[in-house]
Amino acid sequence: MKRLNKIIFLSLLVSIGLALSVLESAIPLPITVPGAKLGLSNMVILVTLIIFGFKEAFIVGILKSIVLVLITGSISSLIYSLAGSILSCITMFIVYKYFTRIFSLIGVSIFGAVAHNVAQVSVAAAMMYNSRIYSYLPILLLTSLFTGYFVGLSSIFISRNLKKSLSSYFG
Repeated sequence: MKRLNKIIFLSLLVSIGLALSVLESAIPLPITVPGAKLGLSNMVILVTLIIFGFKEAFIVGILKSIVLVLITGSISSLIYSLAGSILSCITMFIVYKYFTRIFSLIGVSIFGAVAHNVAQVSVAAAMMYNSRIYSYLPILLLTSLFTGYFVGLSSIFISRNLKKSLSSYFG
């Protein structure tokens, strides 16, 4: 029964990540940075990493990216989304596992946001055969400091409360 509960809860996390992705695409940032988003769906991946571990967070991130393409119909965004999710998840896992004495969840989240932007700009540079697109990266990295901070702060609150609530379901 615990395995079934875990699968159901991970499915709910994917659904929440999808809903947040769709929602954030409709929210314009107050700053005029094309392509910048709040990264609300990364909250789901970070919370999954904290509560369940790397494998589950990786699966949630990939499923969210794949199903989002099915919802939006934008196939080209799949490459960007997958690259961002994969590198972000790996980076957050490494920082969370090996550097939690130095960085809080806010730091973990900022590293994930930075990795997400680096991955997406790298994909854009490769697809356009143009390395000059990296000149846009400093603006995105500055934005990721603020969005990563917000996502990390929110993840602290969410993961603390979820750990308490889910301890009876997953031991």
